[in-house]
Amino acid sequence: MRPQIVLFGDSITEQSFRSGGWGAALADNYSRKADIVLRGYGGYNTRWALFMLHHLFPPLEFPLPSQPLLQGSATPPVAVTIFFGANDAALVGRTSERQHVPIEEYKENLRRIVRHLKECSSTVLVVLITPPPIDEEGRIEYARSLYGEKAMEVPERTNEVTGGYAKQCVELAKELGLPSINLWSKMQETEDWRKKFLSDGLHLTPEGNAVVHEEVVRVFNEAGLSAAEMPYDFPHHSEIDGKNPRKAFQDQCL
Repeated sequence: MRPQIVLFGDSITEQSFRSGGWGAALADNYSRKADIVLRGYGGYNTRWALFMLHHLFPPLEFPLPSQPLLQGSATPPVAVTIFFGANDAALVGRTSERQHVPIEEYKENLRRIVRHLKECSSTVLVVLITPPPIDEEGRIEYARSLYGEKAMEVPERTNEVTGGYAKQCVELAKELGLPSINLWSKMQETEDWRKKFLSDGLHLTPEGNAVVHEEVVRVFNEAGLSAAEMPYDFPHHSEIDGKNPRKAFQDQCL
C-alpha cells in the first residue's frame, strides 16, 4: 500500500488540486510513490475542524467503516499538513465575523489537532502552515466585483491581525518541535506580493501556489520524505522482462 500524505485545511487547501495548485503539484511529485489525500474545507476555521478530526483521522483501535482512509487495518498517513488561520483571523464586527476564532483559542485548537494526530501515529510528520498575508485593498476590490455598491467598505480581514495568528502558529510549532512554514512572512519578502501571489487579496494565484509547493517540498525533503528517494509502488516498466514478467514483481507483490 502506498504511503498517504494528507493535506488538511481550509479553502486554500481545498483549491490546491485546481490547475496550478500546490496540492496537484505534490501529487505529481509523488506519483506512484505516495497518495496525496485532499481534506480541504472552504470557509472552515480551527474550531470547526475539531468536529471532523475523529472522522477524518479515526484512532486505529476505533475504525469507522465508512472511512477507508484510516480503518483499523490501514496505515496512518506518513505526513499531514495543517493549514488553517485565514478564517480564524476574520475580524469581529465585519462581514465574516461568524468565522472568527480568538487568537488564544486558535493556538489551542491547533495544539489539539496535533495532539490527536500524534495519538493516531507517533511517527507522523505534522507540518503547520500559517495563513498567507492579506491584501486589504484586494479584498475590497474583490467584494466590489461581486456585489457592486452593496460591497463591504472595509476589509473583513487585515494583514496585521492575520500576522498575529501566523506568529502563534509558528510559536506553537517551536513549542511542539514541529516544522512550520511561515507563509505570511515568506510571501511578503517578494516585491509586489499582493498582486503576484494573491488572486482576491486572500486566495492564491498560480505563483502563490508555487510558493506553498516549494516550501512544503523543502520541509518534506528535510524530514526525510523526499519523493526522489522513495521507491515506486510497483516496478518501472523498464525492469519488466517481457518473457518473464513475474520475476520483476516477486519481491513486491507475490
